[in-house]
Amino acid sequence: MYIIKNILKPIEKSTRRENRALIVGIDLGTTNSLIGCYKDGEVIVIPNRLGEKLTPSVVSVDDDGVVYVGNSAKERKQSQPQETVDVFKRSMGTAKEFELGNRRFSAEELSSLVLRYLKEDAEAYLGEVVEEAVISVPAYFNDSQRKATKRAGELAGFRVERIVSEPTAAAIAYGIDKRNEETKFLVFDLGGGTFDVSILELYANVMEVRAVAGDNYLGGEDFTQVIEEMFFDKYYIEPNFLSEKTRVHIRRQAEATKLLLSENRQATMKCQINQEELEMTINVSEYEDACQHLLEKIKKPIERSLKDANIRVSDIDEVVLVGGATKLPIVRKFVSRLFGRLPNVEINPDEVVVVGAATQAAMKERNQYVREVVLTDVCPFTLGIETSEMKPDGSRETGIFSPLIERNSVIPISRKGIYSTVHNNQEKINIEVYQGESRRVKNNLKLGSLTVNIPMSPAGHESVEVVFTYDINSLLEVEVTVLSTKKKKRMVIKNEEIDMTDEEIDARFAALASLKLHPREQEENKHLLFRAERLYEETTGEIRDAIAKQISMFEYILDSYDKDKIEEAKERLKGLLDNIEYRLF
Repeated sequence: MYIIKNILKPIEKSTRRENRALIVGIDLGTTNSLIGCYKDGEVIVIPNRLGEKLTPSVVSVDDDGVVYVGNSAKERKQSQPQETVDVFKRSMGTAKEFELGNRRFSAEELSSLVLRYLKEDAEAYLGEVVEEAVISVPAYFNDSQRKATKRAGELAGFRVERIVSEPTAAAIAYGIDKRNEETKFLVFDLGGGTFDVSILELYANVMEVRAVAGDNYLGGEDFTQVIEEMFFDKYYIEPNFLSEKTRVHIRRQAEATKLLLSENRQATMKCQINQEELEMTINVSEYEDACQHLLEKIKKPIERSLKDANIRVSDIDEVVLVGGATKLPIVRKFVSRLFGRLPNVEINPDEVVVVGAATQAAMKERNQYVREVVLTDVCPFTLGIETSEMKPDGSRETGIFSPLIERNSVIPISRKGIYSTVHNNQEKINIEVYQGESRRVKNNLKLGSLTVNIPMSPAGHESVEVVFTYDINSLLEVEVTVLSTKKKKRMVIKNEEIDMTDEEIDARFAALASLKLHPREQEENKHLLFRAERLYEETTGEIRDAIAKQISMFEYILDSYDKDKIEEAKERLKGLLDNIEYRLF
C-alpha cells in the first residue's frame, strides 16, 4: 500500500517550504503530452510555448541537429517526414531504433526530448528550476516499458522516483476518494496509442485497485487508420506504392475527417495525390461499421478485468472516461451501451491524467493541502520463472512457465517457490525470469536471469528457494537461496536487451544534451512557417502562389528584427492559412 492525498481548498496561501523544489506531474502520451503542478491549492496544467496545454508527442531533427518538438515537429512532418517521427511510445522498452536524417534514436531517447521540451516550458512558466517529476504510464505497461519511461525522464534532466499508472492518476484527479459510501468504479482509458481498463473500489478511506487489463497497441491512432483504409479501398490504392510525403498527407486528412465525424453526421475527406484531388464522403453509420473490429478488441480487456476482479457489469457504480480518443461519439456510445449508463466526463479526458499525476507529485512533496487516503495498486502481469515438467511417457518438457506472482495481485507483494534439480550432478541452477500469461515461456517476456552454484548431488536432492518482491514502482527484486548451503544471490531484474550501464546513460545524456531544442522565443514563428510550407505542398494554382508570396514576405520581415512588423506579418500569414484550411479542409 502507499498513500495518495486529495485536493483540498487552500486556507490562505501555499505553505510549501521554500527550500523544497517543486515536483511536476507529467502525462507522457502516445499522441500528446502534458505537464502540470500543484500550486497554491490547485493543479495547474502548464501551457507550452505556443500557449497550448497539449504538446504533440512528435520529434523532428534537422541537418544542423536542431530539435523541434510538438506542433512545429508535427507541421514539419509533411515536408520532412524522413526527419520526423511520432507514435514512438508504442516502442518503449524495446531495442527498436528510429532514423531521423543521419541520426538514430531509441523510443526512450525520443521521449526524453519531449520531456525536455516540457521541462523548459514548465520552468519558463513557473519561474523556477524543476528537478523532479512523477510520470504516468499505461497500467498495462510491462517492467521494461516502465524502466524505459523512468530512463527517459532521467535523460531529460528529471529525477524520477515515482511512476504512476494512468488510471490510478485519473482516479486521483476525479477525487472519487472524497465519497463516503462504498463505490466500485471502472476507469476506461483510451489514449492515442494504448488502452487500459482498471477497476477500483472505495471503502472508508481506502481506494483499492482490484484489477487492470489493457492493450498497448490499441488507441485513437487505430480509429484514424480505419478512415485511411476506407480511402485506400475506395480508390484501389496500394499504400506501399505511395511516397512517404503522400502517406503523411493522407494520414493528416484522415485525422481531420475523424474529428469532423465527432461533430457531424458525415464528413468529406480530400487528398491531393499526383496532382489529382480525390474525395471520399463517409457518414457516421459507415464509420461505426468499419470500426466494429476495434470495439470488439476493447471488449476483451474489459471482460478480463471484470473476471479478475470477480464482479459483474451491474456491480460497477460509475464509469470514468480518460484519454482523447474517448471523445469520439462512437466510443462513448459503445461504453454507454456496454455498461447501461452514461460515463463520467466531468474533467477533460485529455487532462485528467496530468491532473492526477500532479496531485501525486504534491503528495510526494508533502503538500499540506492534500489529504491522506490509503490506495492499493496491483501488479498488471503474472511474474514467474522457467521450469520443466514430466510428460506421461517419462520424458521432460522444458520451457514451462511457473507463476510466482499472479496478475492483479495487490502490491507491494512478496511470493516464494521451491524448485529442485532435474539432472544428476548439476553444478548450477539458472533462474530465467519471465512476465506474461502464457503457459510456455517462449510466448512471454523475458526479464532477466540469475545463476547460482549448487553442490553436485543426485537429481532432486538439491533445491533453491526463489523469492519475488514487487514494489509500488513496479520494480522486481529476485532472491535465490540454495537451501543446503544457505548461500543467497539477489538482483533487481533489468531488461537485458536494452539495459544501459551508468556510463552508457551518461554518454547518451551528453549526446542528447548536444542536440539543441529550437529557441522558445522563435517557436511561434517557426511553427507558422512549417504550417505554411505544409499547406503549400497540399494546394495548387493561385492558392499555392498566394502562400508562397506570404512565406517569402514573412521570411524577409523576420530578418528585419522589427517586432511590430513581424507581429503584423505574422497575423497576415496566419489569417491566410486559417482561411485556406477552413475553405479546403
